Amino acid sequence: MNTIEQKGMYPKFPRSGKDTRVTHYCAGCGHGIVNKLIAECCAEMGLQDRTIFVDPVGCGVFTYYYWDAAHISAAHGRASAAATGACRARPDAVTIAYQGDGDLGAIGFNNAFQAASRGERFGCIFINNSLYGMTGGQMAPTTLEGEKTTTTPFGRDPATTGHPLHVCEVFNQLQAPVYIARVSVADTRRILQCKQAIKRMFEIQRDGKGYALLEILAPCPTNFRMDPIKAAEFCKGEMEREYPLGTFRDVEKGVAAPAGVRPERAVPVGATLAVKPVPQCGSCAELFGEPDGVDAPPAEDDPSVPERRFKFAGYGGQGILSLGICVAEAARLEKRHTLWFPSYGPEQRGGSASCSVVVSGTPIGSPTVEHPDVLVCMNQPSYERFVGDVKKGGTVIVDASVPIAKQPPEGVTLCQVPALKMAEDFGVPKAANTMMLAALSAFKCTGLERTHLETALCASFKKKPQLVEKNRDLLKRAETALTENEH
Repeated sequence: MNTIEQKGMYPKFPRSGKDTRVTHYCAGCGHGIVNKLIAECCAEMGLQDRTIFVDPVGCGVFTYYYWDAAHISAAHGRASAAATGACRARPDAVTIAYQGDGDLGAIGFNNAFQAASRGERFGCIFINNSLYGMTGGQMAPTTLEGEKTTTTPFGRDPATTGHPLHVCEVFNQLQAPVYIARVSVADTRRILQCKQAIKRMFEIQRDGKGYALLEILAPCPTNFRMDPIKAAEFCKGEMEREYPLGTFRDVEKGVAAPAGVRPERAVPVGATLAVKPVPQCGSCAELFGEPDGVDAPPAEDDPSVPERRFKFAGYGGQGILSLGICVAEAARLEKRHTLWFPSYGPEQRGGSASCSVVVSGTPIGSPTVEHPDVLVCMNQPSYERFVGDVKKGGTVIVDASVPIAKQPPEGVTLCQVPALKMAEDFGVPKAANTMMLAALSAFKCTGLERTHLETALCASFKKKPQLVEKNRDLLKRAETALTENEH
């Protein structure tokens, strides 16, 4: 292995289709310096084969051409969300999110803030050059008061655009982070300090200590409209005046958090914590408790069980979300991996509501359902919106009151069920969702045991025990009626 490879960088950067050692960064850009420091620390500590970098949208978007390690490319502002998934899926890895101030401070701020609040076990390297660099130098949340950008040509005015965002200071109010620091790369001494801080972040992630944030002040000569020397002086003078350098928190080394903040509650000093598994369908468990006093077993891997995807849709107030939960809970009782994902508008009752359910014999990668195997619709807008997405060989169950102006795709079975009318005829108009559950059971659309569907239905009325037997009876009556009509 040659010297370049030992420092963590690829021998060539074929970003433009040519073998070159030239990066895409402008002359004097702080990103280039930081990229080199990160690669050196990663390689010197022997962590290249363990490291996952999450690349942002912004000036750091092409780091996968430079660092010789694993990479995930995240959507704009979502690097912290992607890093959360990576560190949970691979708790043995060293996960590092790399973000700029537009990416983290603006569109991605809540993703980053909530990840820090949860104490996710990854490190976030945050490049603060006080503006949006890649897109032309617009004002960012970190832009200084009076600083001129393409969107603040007369200087940032706090009266109209607010004050600069101090990310380290905001994150330092949280309980969970174990390390928060701010450094700079504006001169040689600061660069050496920056490397030590980056190394500290790698140590924390190597040892599984917890969430770490490292903010790095970096010059941007192109958008500062200065030569590299003046840009570095601006960084040392104006930026450091607004954003003081220093270590805000290092729990293991005794650098305390502010009064009232107790990070040791989340991460004991010196402890290497195992990542707790994320419970499957936690929402179901919270809503139901343990149905009928029976402990729901943990999911077991069974590759012979194919993944099935469901979409339930209708108006808010029709019990759409509860119907999806019943199916998810029934799957949980069968030791299946399952996820339930709701979606509803701000109107709540009367507005659109839908939910997705995924059931599988193996761990599930995503809760989203774009092409369901089974679609259940309670109203016309939902039917027309989703019917075209159903997979070939799938099933659509729609209330009989819905006009079928749009036919399902070829190879999809359409079942019209008078759920609303049956509920009214049975004297319980609000039980239309129970009628739809009966249809799923009668038509054998779920691949789940009928007894588990009934158990899940009864569990959904745990807080209203007087309704348990009534809905159990409604389910049986509806199944009988649908089965007789089918024949």
